[in-house]
Amino acid sequence: MAPTTSDASASTLSMKLLVDTKARRVLYAEAGKDVVDFLFSLLTLPVGTVVKILSKDSMVGSVGNLYGSVEKLDETYVRSTRAKAALLSPTGGCAAGGGKLLQLPEAPAPQAPCTKLYQCHQRYSTACNTTLSRSCGTPCQHCYKYNGGKMTVPVEIVGSTTGSGDDAAATATAALAGAGFVQGIVTYTVMDDLKVAPMSTISGITLLNTFGVTDIGTLQDKTVQLGYDEGLEILRVALQSKTVLTDVFLGKKQKA
Repeated sequence: MAPTTSDASASTLSMKLLVDTKARRVLYAEAGKDVVDFLFSLLTLPVGTVVKILSKDSMVGSVGNLYGSVEKLDETYVRSTRAKAALLSPTGGCAAGGGKLLQLPEAPAPQAPCTKLYQCHQRYSTACNTTLSRSCGTPCQHCYKYNGGKMTVPVEIVGSTTGSGDDAAATATAALAGAGFVQGIVTYTVMDDLKVAPMSTISGITLLNTFGVTDIGTLQDKTVQLGYDEGLEILRVALQSKTVLTDVFLGKKQKA
């Protein structure tokens, strides 16, 4: 895999992989809050909306597993119910995915559209003053017949044109992005297919039994850095593979 672009991000994240050197695969990774926040933040991209609409079971690749992990994660490990709702029902394209957590340069905030309406130039009556039109030159329905009034005086409405509910949801999601989505009270296990769960000593032993590992001499710890390039590659591979960590960090798949 290509090295991380040094000037793309001021800092990188890191996680420890447990690699089966004989099978050349990643069994699982040990990751902290920052890495899990990054992985979960992928769901705040429009991909999260796609998962919700199509259902996680019908998704190709590993993104559906991220969604299922959030659904199953006990409230003890989630910062708040709002954080969980932001992941399971994203408003779409919020700052959580494109900014800090994804380790990408922040995109400039879009300018709120300016909607222009028109008022009657005659202002013959109160009704003329309180009626607006989207089209300049439209005959005033109150006084055109008597005074030739037309809707030609521009009235600007500045600000978001979305409903207050949408504004509140977008603001809440953006605010949550700064603090992340999970608590930093434990280390997390990230499976090769991106299933995420709180880690424990017993769960680690159970995983080795699940993988049928009999010779621990074939196992090797490998600490990897997760920066700009790796973040994009994880997102790309997650949409088409069930062995994301192996493909990204052991190079089993070539970049498209």
